[in-house]
Amino acid sequence: MKKGLSERQRTVITFFFLALLGCIIGWVYEMLFYRIDMGHFIKRGQGFGPWLPIYGFGALGLTFLVYKRKINPVLLFFASMIGSGIIEFATGWFCYHCLGGLRLWDYNTEIWNWGNIGGYVCFRSVLIFGIFGCLYGMFVVPKYKELIAKAKDKTLIIIASVCAVIFFADLIYGYAITPLLKVLG
Repeated sequence: MKKGLSERQRTVITFFFLALLGCIIGWVYEMLFYRIDMGHFIKRGQGFGPWLPIYGFGALGLTFLVYKRKINPVLLFFASMIGSGIIEFATGWFCYHCLGGLRLWDYNTEIWNWGNIGGYVCFRSVLIFGIFGCLYGMFVVPKYKELIAKAKDKTLIIIASVCAVIFFADLIYGYAITPLLKVLG
């Protein structure tokens, strides 16, 4: 019986790290954007950590798209734009209409909000996400695959486990416990 991680387990760990990286890149992007827009830093996200889960979902979608294939950069750009637009609109609409008017973002109040649709999505956002998605799919995913392939099993398991515990505990606290405490409060 073979010891160590299987190819499938390494793939799951790779996807987790890529999603986490997407969450972090999104958080950094938003922190910088709102610094420009508002003139000061604004903490983004519900939890304590430097991540925004919606960007992780986008990163997962892109990872599924490019993981085992070469894809034309122009196609990747437009797929990233369209995919991010759908995710943004659907998530924004759902949060507002199904979660009591919750707005995690509102393009109605931001600079450079051309093509704004209900505050849920705008052209600037999907354009930037198209660029980020192209860079992510063309450069980040292949490099992460390389890194994970070279890493030792024990190292991967320890790092992935610690990151998962911190990330999911923060999500549960920030997106479930904190809102519940506010309702009960």
